[in-house]
Amino acid sequence: MTLYLTFEALEAGRIRLDSKVPVSANAAAEPPSKLGVGAGRSVTVEQAILALVTRSANDIATALGEYIGGSEARFAQMMTAKARSLGMTKTTYRNAHGLPNTAQMTTARDQARLGIALRQHFPQYYGYFSTRSFKFGKQVIGNHNRLLGAVRGVDGIKTGFTRAAGFNLVTSAQADGRSIVGVVMGAPSGANRNARMTKLVQAYLPKASRSGGGGDLIAKMNTSVAPAIAESIEGAPEVALGAPSLPSTGPLPETRYEPAAVASAYAAPANDNAATAVLETTARGAAPRPLGAGMPVPQPAPAYMPDTQSSVAPAENAAPVQQASVAAAEIDETTTASTQPSSGWVIQIGTSPNRDQAMTLLRNAQDKGGKVLRSATPFAVAYNTGSAQVYRARFGGFDDQKTAVNACKALKKKGIGCWAAAQ
Repeated sequence: MTLYLTFEALEAGRIRLDSKVPVSANAAAEPPSKLGVGAGRSVTVEQAILALVTRSANDIATALGEYIGGSEARFAQMMTAKARSLGMTKTTYRNAHGLPNTAQMTTARDQARLGIALRQHFPQYYGYFSTRSFKFGKQVIGNHNRLLGAVRGVDGIKTGFTRAAGFNLVTSAQADGRSIVGVVMGAPSGANRNARMTKLVQAYLPKASRSGGGGDLIAKMNTSVAPAIAESIEGAPEVALGAPSLPSTGPLPETRYEPAAVASAYAAPANDNAATAVLETTARGAAPRPLGAGMPVPQPAPAYMPDTQSSVAPAENAAPVQQASVAAAEIDETTTASTQPSSGWVIQIGTSPNRDQAMTLLRNAQDKGGKVLRSATPFAVAYNTGSAQVYRARFGGFDDQKTAVNACKALKKKGIGCWAAAQ
């Protein structure tokens, strides 16, 4: 989750890959595994990302949390709020690195949701999780995930270990147009964890669907954020949670969801307490390495991932978190297009730091989209929350929900992220 919020801050332009992350005395004092940066020094955001995906550096996780959240406690609240928005109902965070805290909890299923969200929401940064090693000073730091390069299809995501929780691993695997995320938690050793995950991948990746069909879902959102429409994958039930609408002002909804269907969990031996989960995900192409700063970044579609097994209230120990809000007077929004549709449905394919890049994004999508965008109206909407101005790249002119969602489905098949909502 520390990396999810880091990628989110990068995408929003609040930080850059070359931004300096100061290491406080509190961060420097964290126990191993760590990068070993002294108090008062700093690392770049990119170095911090690499330290987390390879070594799971606790000192750098804390430094990132303090840098993005203002304090580690505040960052933990942000993490818990984001977990809830992603549908992680059984997860509560108390720190940025995951070391033991009696109030900190999660489940294999919730971690699978997070793994899917990282891969689908931030394809421009997901390539970091495939890093085998990186050089920091005189150190060459290798990735703790031994399945990279050893098991066909595995492309990330993260390992973890504490004495209390055991050996844990969230793994993404993609091959032949099929895609899954698997989780092993509480394994008695690293070798056992890796062997179990290897069996999960080999058992379930060949069974995953190549298509992303199925019912359309209305995203479950905070009441302060407008819902949006996205597609689920094959086999998921249809869910209607109210008529969606797109706000005429305000920033993009921060809540984004990824559809998934639950595959049967790998059957652990009766005397083995390790938890496992496998989620089948919508097939995607290989994730690229990170884009350069300032490039337009398509935003994938939000979608609610229903829990078909149970409906669980948030953990009782979860700290109350103030939901962020922006007063209308603080937003300076300008529509920059010849015509903005005043009614009907619109689809959004991404955001860009300036109008020209947003319009280029729209033109490229229209070229790729063919007949589904032939009569659509491209337009860009600017908003300013005080820290940065971003342009939303949208198409209007869709008469109803079905037409807009079908257009998004067609674009996704061509590798273009998309979500739809009522104007």
